[in-house]
Amino acid sequence: MTRARCERCHRPQDHCLCALIPKLDSRTRVLILQHPSEVNHALNTARLAALGLSNAQLVVGEVFEDLAQLLTVPGYRASLLFPGEGATALTEQRADSGPTLLVVPDGTWRKARKLLHLNPLLAALPRVTLENAPVSRYRLRKAPGPEALSTLEAIAHALHTLEPDRTFEALLRPFDALIEGQIAAMGDETFRRNH
Repeated sequence: MTRARCERCHRPQDHCLCALIPKLDSRTRVLILQHPSEVNHALNTARLAALGLSNAQLVVGEVFEDLAQLLTVPGYRASLLFPGEGATALTEQRADSGPTLLVVPDGTWRKARKLLHLNPLLAALPRVTLENAPVSRYRLRKAPGPEALSTLEAIAHALHTLEPDRTFEALLRPFDALIEGQIAAMGDETFRRNH
């Protein structure tokens, strides 16, 4: 038997997070390119980010035929939030050169690299990385390194960096509730044994 799901946050109806999801404005436009394997993931943080930001768009796929159109937002300069050779620190983005279109691939590291490989236009974007990222609140997974963040956490930190005059902490409220709910569902003992 399938549990009823909330149409908006895609969580089971009895664990709906919609009451915790803010609607925050930002000067930065966020384009999240989500690998299809992430859509039905229980901890779909990209969806929470897209719902919580009024200036965000979530597009699902592997090959994005309309990528050129998605990247062409008048007045914005596109940057890919992804580490790699030639990447510059996000703190070096100059505010006087206009607002940023922050392009964020969502998937495992392997799937995110595949998105770049399958979409040369995406791979050609100037890359930016996070500096001084906080420790991840994503206590349910084994991260590849201490600097690894969920998509939602990376977006929130990037926005804090680009727009230090605003706060985006409210974006993380549904994420914290999601993690706590998952831990409660598995039980303390199981959580301690596996994480």
